[in-house]
Amino acid sequence: MISYSMISRPGSRQCNEDSVEMCTMEGDYVFTLADGLGGHGGGDEASACVTGEAIDVFRRERDSNEYLSHAFENAQQWLLQKKAQKGKKEEMKSTMVVLQITEKQIRWGHIGDSRLYYFHKDRMVSRTLDHSVPQMLALGGQIKEREIRHHKDRNRVLRVLGTPWEGEAYSLADPIEKTGDQAFILCSDGFWELITEKEMEKTLKQSYSVAQWLEKMEKIVQKHGEGKDMDNYSAICVYIDSK
Repeated sequence: MISYSMISRPGSRQCNEDSVEMCTMEGDYVFTLADGLGGHGGGDEASACVTGEAIDVFRRERDSNEYLSHAFENAQQWLLQKKAQKGKKEEMKSTMVVLQITEKQIRWGHIGDSRLYYFHKDRMVSRTLDHSVPQMLALGGQIKEREIRHHKDRNRVLRVLGTPWEGEAYSLADPIEKTGDQAFILCSDGFWELITEKEMEKTLKQSYSVAQWLEKMEKIVQKHGEGKDMDNYSAICVYIDSK
């Protein structure tokens, strides 16, 4: 059994440039979240369109092993074409993270600094690695992982949808088996910057439903963001029961 809960909030901003969507067909699921790059203009349109494209490709190709690649590539092509139509003054860029759940397997991919966290039996197993300057510094040993959240260059994203790529700019994780007792968070940086992995684990253990889990985490995000210029924040929580 699969359950899920989604939120997308403007934070302290007037415009919400995040987008969240999901689709299910004959027992297969896809969840997608995107964060339009603030300050570039057109971010809200860009994020809505790339998540919409990921859903459209899922409806056509959900049985294909190439679904995730095609979702990112089609979204990229769409944004570049749209930008060309609107002219150089209109910038449209976005991150994106996509989670696909089939009968037997789970796959995911991302581009930018929107993240996916994977938990098994209430313990965090892994997370996606940001395509950002602070993440590169952490991988190089120049800063610690926990310093990414508050680094002065945390908003410097190196790879996104809407700018020309050299090769594959998105990252795909190896598929994992669908076993149950598995949980996932897809979230924008406005969410993960204000909550730690330990807090994610703790609230997961304390929650009786996926909706309660997300509600508990949102309260932490709001508390840590109180009095600050909060960015848009969005999250999708997904739980796969063992039954």
